Formats: sequence, C-alpha cells, structure tokens
Amino acid sequence: MKHIRIRAAALAAAASVALVLSGCSGGAPAATGEIDPEGEIEPREISWLLSRPADGGVITAMQQIADEYAEQHPGFSLNLITTPDRPSYIQKYETLAAANKLPELFDTDATPFAKKLADQGRMIDAEALLKDLDLYDDYRPAALNYQRFDDGSLYMIPFEFQLEFFWYNTALFEQAGVEVPESLDDFPAMCEALRASGVTPIALDGQDQWPLERYMAYHPFRTAGPEYVQELKKGDAAFADPDGEAAVEWLSSLGEAGCFAEGFSSTGYADAQALFTSGKAAVYNIGTWELGNLATENLDEGVRDDVDYFTLPMTPDAVTAANEYVTPSGIGMAVSAKTFDPLVRTFLAFALERYPEVYAATGALSPTSNVETTIPDNATPLYERAVEQANDVGEKIAMPWDTQLDPTSNTRLQQELTLLVQGEITPDEFIETMDTTIAQNGPAAFE
Repeated sequence: MKHIRIRAAALAAAASVALVLSGCSGGAPAATGEIDPEGEIEPREISWLLSRPADGGVITAMQQIADEYAEQHPGFSLNLITTPDRPSYIQKYETLAAANKLPELFDTDATPFAKKLADQGRMIDAEALLKDLDLYDDYRPAALNYQRFDDGSLYMIPFEFQLEFFWYNTALFEQAGVEVPESLDDFPAMCEALRASGVTPIALDGQDQWPLERYMAYHPFRTAGPEYVQELKKGDAAFADPDGEAAVEWLSSLGEAGCFAEGFSSTGYADAQALFTSGKAAVYNIGTWELGNLATENLDEGVRDDVDYFTLPMTPDAVTAANEYVTPSGIGMAVSAKTFDPLVRTFLAFALERYPEVYAATGALSPTSNVETTIPDNATPLYERAVEQANDVGEKIAMPWDTQLDPTSNTRLQQELTLLVQGEITPDEFIETMDTTIAQNGPAAFE
C-alpha cells in the first residue's frame, strides 16, 4: 500500500494521455452500465490490470479465490497484469484507457482521469453493483468513502483497509522529557526536546515525497476538514487563505525545529523505517501495512517493548474528530463497462464474498467489518490494539493529497515542500508559487 508517487518522467506521458481522453468521449465504447447482464456464463480468461505488490496479500488472496472459482467453471482464469511501480502503472493504465483497451478489471484512484472515465459510462457503478450483490453493507463506510469521487459516487471497490499512526519510542520520549502531543502545535517543541536529547525526532522517507506531503495535509484537515483540499485542487481555495497559511507556517516550523533527519530528502523507505526500529529516531508516521514489522517479534527486541502509537493530534479549533485521520483503503478496483458480462459478474459475486475471510486470515485488516483479522502468533499486544482501533474510525478522511491534486500541481507541491522544510524558501514564497501553479493547472484538470 503506497499511494501515488508521481515522477516527472511519467507526468508528461500521463498529461498527454489525459488530453487524448478528454477529447475521445465520442469514441468511447457504448456501455449500458447494466449491473445484472443477461446471458450464459461462458468461461474464459479475464484480466486485472494491477498496481500492487506481486507477492502481496491482495494478489495472493485473489489468485487463490480465482483458482477456486475455476474449479467450478472450467476454462476460467484470472490474468493478473502487475506493474507495482506506480508511475509506470499510471502511464500504462491511461494509455490503454485512451485506446479503449482497458481489461475487465483495473486499478485506479479517485482521480480526475478516473472521473472522466466514469462520466463517459466506461466504468460500472460500484455502489449499485455491491448493493445488487447484497455485499454493500458488509463494507466499512470509511473504506468505501476513501474510494468515492468528490460528488459522492462510488466506482471503485476497496481490497484493503489501513490506519496511519504516529509510532513512537516511549523510552526516547521519557529520556527527552516529552509526552505525546495533544495538538499539532506541540510538534515543534517536541522535536526540539528530542533533538536536544541526542536523537532524530521524526524518521521520514523524503525520497518518495508522499510522506512529507502527508504532513501538509494534516493541519488543514483539522482546521477546515476534507473540504479544503477538494476546493484547493479546483482553485476555489488557496494556500493564501487562513487555513492554508496556517498549514504552511506549521510545516515551516517543523523544519525550523529540526523535526526530520538531516538529509531527509534522500532518505528512502527502508532507511527511514530502520532509523525508527533501531532506536535512532523517536517518531515514525506510517500505516498498519507495517504491523508485521512494528508489532510482532520481527521488531528488534532492543526497542520492541518501547514502541507505541498515537493518532493524528488535534488543533485548538479542530472541525474534525479525534478518530478521523488518514484511513486509506488503497488503490481501488474498477470494473470495465465494455466487457462486463455474466461471467465477470458471477466471478465478482463469488470473489467479493469470499475475499474478506481469505484476506483477514493473513493478519491484514479487511475492508469489510464482517470478519475478524487473524492475529499472528508472534504478535505483540500492540498488534491487536491496532486492529481493534479500526472499529473506532470516523466518517471524515484526511485524504492523501497525491491522490487529489492534478499531476503538475502535485509534483510542484512535493518539490516546494522539501524546499520549505529545508528553509530554502519562505512561507510567503511557497504560497505564491503554489497558488499560481494550482490556478494554472487545477481547474482545467477537473472540468
């Protein structure tokens, strides 16, 4: 589960494909959107275009389920077309979409590009399908809400559910004389005390850029709610607005307080995690997809008993609740309307009913609430506590901004955030650059 990490090399191709898509509605396949098509079930190979780890829990579970379905329907097979690298995947997905060659199933976030596909009738209405299959009420509302477009429509089906926490080292906190921050405003002082005690305050995977972008999303989510980024990306809000300015100032203060490791912009995912698990960093912001590394005996015994977590702190004027934070359900699966037939429907009916049990048995959080996650034998008490936390999640979600902004604005934002935190630009310079960039690119992407 890693959210969109768009690289400049992929952006040009994606942008050109988007232009093709915006003008190809006349050539889009005729699609009725019928969720219960009539006809015989004729087994054949169907394909799923994926952006998931080939050895990950989702693919492993679905391959098992596809094999079970094939036993009942000889001649059926599920072809998994896997491209784990997200920028490469996006390029492939958008190129196939522009050529009207998307397979039966394909992964997508709730992006402007995907919304255009849905508006052109090229994707099956997932909410209608799940309700018709009598499965809709099994899903966690937060898991479904993460997949929705801004207008509330649902065209993607989730296959996972995650909670993003601030993992912290209780011994290092005690050594520095700091406590779990109650407010985001407490972060700078927390970082200064931790650094003065001789440790890195926060481990950050700056190389992949999306982790720093998470921090940009936190403050306005608390002060203005999820509506802020929805309006920002369309040019209806700005960083110059009070909520945006407060967020920029907060990010700048994190940099001034030395919250992140020196050279964080070149620190990769594994290295950031190692900083925390080795006891060299006090805080690590990551999701429950890392439970196997942070809440089992796989964790170094030197820090194992000192690891705990806290959820996104509040702000004094917060408009979102304490149990509302980043609770993603990953990239969703869309169903092509062009190739939707009785076989695809019956396979999905079988797979989506069977999937929660198979997936939860791996120790992962299911996107549904009708199964219990199997706690591994080598789990620490923190594992079960994190799993139980999933039962207390609010409706509002701090959406990752890399799934919300248009590609050009997102790339510029990631670049400017690094410069801001490193003190190479001022908050005012950041605001001017980003408001100009979004004004030039955002509205057009959502037309």
